[in-house]
Amino acid sequence: MPTLLLKNAEILVTMDEDRREIAGGGLFARDGVIEQVGPSDALPTTADAVLDMSGRIVTPGFVNTHHHLYQNLTRAVPGAQDLSLFGWLKTLYPIWGRMGPEHIRVSTSVGLMEMAETGCTTSSDHLYMFPNGSRLDDSIEAAVEIGLRFHPTRGSMSIGESKGGLPPDSIVEDEAAILIDTRRVIEAYDDPEPFSMMRIGVAPCSPFTVSQGLMRDSAALARSYGVGLHTHLAEDPDDVTYSLQKFGVRPGQFAEDHDWCGPDVWHAHCVQLDADEVALLARTGSGVAHCPCSNMRLGSGVARVREMVAAGVRVGLGVDGSASNDSGHMLNEARQAMLLQRVAKGAGAMTARQALELATVGGARTLNRPDIGSLAAGKAADFAAFDIADIAFSGAGWDPVAALVLCGPTKAETVVVAGRTVVENGLCVTIDRQATLARHRSLAAELANG
Repeated sequence: MPTLLLKNAEILVTMDEDRREIAGGGLFARDGVIEQVGPSDALPTTADAVLDMSGRIVTPGFVNTHHHLYQNLTRAVPGAQDLSLFGWLKTLYPIWGRMGPEHIRVSTSVGLMEMAETGCTTSSDHLYMFPNGSRLDDSIEAAVEIGLRFHPTRGSMSIGESKGGLPPDSIVEDEAAILIDTRRVIEAYDDPEPFSMMRIGVAPCSPFTVSQGLMRDSAALARSYGVGLHTHLAEDPDDVTYSLQKFGVRPGQFAEDHDWCGPDVWHAHCVQLDADEVALLARTGSGVAHCPCSNMRLGSGVARVREMVAAGVRVGLGVDGSASNDSGHMLNEARQAMLLQRVAKGAGAMTARQALELATVGGARTLNRPDIGSLAAGKAADFAAFDIADIAFSGAGWDPVAALVLCGPTKAETVVVAGRTVVENGLCVTIDRQATLARHRSLAAELANG
């Protein structure tokens, strides 16, 4: 089994139970699993692969808990730039409806490359539309090639405009077919074992795009296979208004009534939850993917992250789709999470290290992955290294760890997943990067030209 030695890190940020930060630290891993962490002079001196991290800050790989990778083909679309959620969706649905399997594959490749180059080693994805023969398999194939741990969710939309839903009828699916295909992808791809590279989730898009029956049936299906459940909840004021008018209850009560609370559930956004709904998530062990950049871009509001964390809710970070965030940068997301809580609650509301916790151990907990998110014996050898000679760190020698969030944001120089190097010298090395980007630009131009 191959071994890996990381040594001489300027600071090794473990995010272990003691939150150790080890000057001159390192780790030793075998077959992608960490065996030892500590000062470099206390580690073995040889390994099959040796990484000298002198002058680098090394962190656990970041964990992205919510994304729509296909959306990076529609960044900065003029007609959608200044709209709130529902108007933004209605503007983009017709464009997304013209996509096909290649769009899904190439956008996944580019999105995960972008994530990797910012230090992400595990990413979720919420794919909820499958136009023109697209399948979840298309994104899975691309992710395997990139080499990140992947949590794709088989999303769905079944209630189109003619039935009172938001999306056009042309991109919704038959509910029986949705459930059949969801079973298929779980059986074909889900790996529940520790250190898994692939976990499938069940993810009806939202209460305003699927029926109440499909919400319940999806939850039952997921639990019959022991996989996670994911959906959007209380993203913006229109979301709450729709729930009250259509169902007569707030989003939290809707989730509870339809079996969408529990330790196997993580909801995206939760911006407009009230105090009682936060308590509900805490009581039921439900998780939240906090997406501050998208929430700010769409004017959705400020999620009660400080209260959620204090109540014991599992909270991780998500970059959300690259048409509402328009970026996929995990350190930028951590920075914005910190700043947004400070705007809402004051300068002491969230520290830089607390933001890093959300990006690492917080994300791991949200995805129910105790095997990732920190650097400790028995954990996955997933980590990112940042060069403190970068201009973003100049003058930040006072506290280089805090500088990861307070300065920059910078990109990772080296990223390793399961002991395998995915990013080297700041660039993804597992696929033909330039050819993939060229094809991505071409597909985006075709969509723009109709």
